[in-house]
Amino acid sequence: MRNLAKLSVPILSLSFVAGLVFWAYPEGGALARQIGIVLGWTGCGMLLVSLFLVLREARLAAVLGGLETMYRWHHRLGMAAYVALLAHPLLLAGASLPKAPREAWELLSPFSESWPVWTGWLSLLVLMAGLGATVSGRLAYRIRRPIHAALGLAVPVGLIHLILLGIDEPVLPILLVSLVLLACRLVREDWGLGALPYVVRSVARVSANVVEVSLAPLGESIAAQPGQFALVAFQSGRRFKGCNEFHPFTVSSTDGVSGFRIAVKALGDCTRNIQSIEPGVPARVQGAFGDFLDDPASTPQFWIAGGMGITPFLALLRAGRLDRPTILIYLFPSEGDALFVNDLRAIAASLPKLTLRLVATGDNPVEPGSVFPAGDDVARGEFWLCGPPPMIEAFTRFLRRRGIANRRMHFENFGPL
Repeated sequence: MRNLAKLSVPILSLSFVAGLVFWAYPEGGALARQIGIVLGWTGCGMLLVSLFLVLREARLAAVLGGLETMYRWHHRLGMAAYVALLAHPLLLAGASLPKAPREAWELLSPFSESWPVWTGWLSLLVLMAGLGATVSGRLAYRIRRPIHAALGLAVPVGLIHLILLGIDEPVLPILLVSLVLLACRLVREDWGLGALPYVVRSVARVSANVVEVSLAPLGESIAAQPGQFALVAFQSGRRFKGCNEFHPFTVSSTDGVSGFRIAVKALGDCTRNIQSIEPGVPARVQGAFGDFLDDPASTPQFWIAGGMGITPFLALLRAGRLDRPTILIYLFPSEGDALFVNDLRAIAASLPKLTLRLVATGDNPVEPGSVFPAGDDVARGEFWLCGPPPMIEAFTRFLRRRGIANRRMHFENFGPL
């Protein structure tokens, strides 16, 4: 079912784009013009699906293979749509060039006194700015995010471009749908009107730059499970000024209907500010998302964690759900960097099926083979990895060399949503 769900987004994308192209497929005319029109509708369709995939709703994410899958396809479709839409006017102009050079120039020139041309170029420029902000590693997150969000305007502007060209059907209904999707994302999710109210119940210092925050619902609660993450926006309290931005945090403990806990590491301005949060601060919560550790396999388990990547495993252990032999390998630079070590040792002492290996790696990258003694049944194992990308890549290469199939490796990746 998990693999079928992950196929749902490419199937949805292909079906919707193919439907638009089938409806609009041009009959007659130069081949370059036909291809140009097809690419225009292809880019339009991909942008609409990309816009649909930014919705953050837990039940929708479960159907479509998870929020991470949705956002990965959101970025892929946006990039592919930009290439298709950039080629669209070039091919139309190329088709006109041999017989009508002036018409070809007017199709491309932003100086043409033509609203259809201006809106087409405006849509492309907005799309270019949004994609540029996405791939830029130099822009601060607080600057990059609103520029990327403006990318959503490329869809209605592009559809207005079609209406100005005299194409009303099926553009008008699609324009209405795109505006509804944008409004849902902005009002329900970015402004948090669809989020549930919580309050900070307690705060525990885990290390110099990590705190664990316990959240209690003020009404309805989310159904958080170990291995999942939630989007949380902290507001202001008596002495704490919240940034009120939604950030993803992995659940470090579930307390049923009475709430859940998250671990927050100081990585940016907002998470650095959360290090001083206090009980009583209101918060808004969306989720929960993800299905990491949700697998019925009965083979020996190898959990490999680095740094903050220990939190999903910790949540499952705290829930007492361990019914198969499991080896937890926790990597950290030094003892001072290790998180929840006392909790892990206490849990390992009470769970006979759990083997805990604490590995201080120092400043150098760990050699993956060194953490698997000769007695480990690696060939029959199932592997779950969560941690920094270099660690994940090193262990993935090692396991593949040992003949472990990709379907037996499971990952939890951290990144902006």
